[in-house]
Amino acid sequence: MKFRANLWIGGACFAAVVIGGVLAPWFAHTDPVMDANLMNAEIPPGSEFWFGTDAQGRDIYSRVLYGARISLTVGIVSQLINTMIGVAFGLTAGYWGGWWDDFVNGLTNMMLAIPSLVFALAIMAILSPGLTSLLIALGLTNWSFTCRLTRAATLSVKSLGYIEAARSLGYGTFRIMLTQILPNVAGPIIVIGTLGMGGAVLAEASLSFLGLGIRPPFPSWGSMLSDARDQISTAPWISIFPGLAIFLTVLGLNLLGDGLRDILDPHSQLRKA
Repeated sequence: MKFRANLWIGGACFAAVVIGGVLAPWFAHTDPVMDANLMNAEIPPGSEFWFGTDAQGRDIYSRVLYGARISLTVGIVSQLINTMIGVAFGLTAGYWGGWWDDFVNGLTNMMLAIPSLVFALAIMAILSPGLTSLLIALGLTNWSFTCRLTRAATLSVKSLGYIEAARSLGYGTFRIMLTQILPNVAGPIIVIGTLGMGGAVLAEASLSFLGLGIRPPFPSWGSMLSDARDQISTAPWISIFPGLAIFLTVLGLNLLGDGLRDILDPHSQLRKA
């Protein structure tokens, strides 16, 4: 089936990036920061340097592997922050309603009206560039999609029979939300979280490319692309391999999210049947 192909292909791409990042100290040929040698500058890919070298003579293969650590950290942590904020707002707004629902809806609409990358740029301009600032900036930008999805799912289940039964048994508000509603709306949240990780990887690469993310000489796929702008015609491999790494990571996460959506969404499975 199609969704199984998406799941396996996406999972394989994402697993390859995870394994490469986690085992980078064992897979890498050289230190991605310290081992710079101008005598080895801009060597094309070959048996000694599989992905070639950059203008400072650093091994691109090693830098791509270590760059996976940064991209995965940013993608996972920032999306966890987004998910926690979005679920907290969406769950409480959908269950409580009233003025709190109006406030959350207004805040969500305001966030959706601001381009997420522009908002992240504004935060990074206030904070000093670095990994912590990047996590904060990206963690506060895309929660509105999760919030709206969680609120809609909560509204659809909060009046069902099993919720009324839980109330009659004396369950408190937070116990009902966490043990009765949240597990039944978790499927769409997992899917949008997986897709959001791909967006976070792209956002990190964009901010690093602009010089507001991970600062050189630390390896980030976005900063590697930025450094390769002047050599794109004379040494294209410097930009090709970090670009491919971004492409495969985001593609894998999108396919994985698509496969998870088809598995976790019963309506989608009925349509395929």
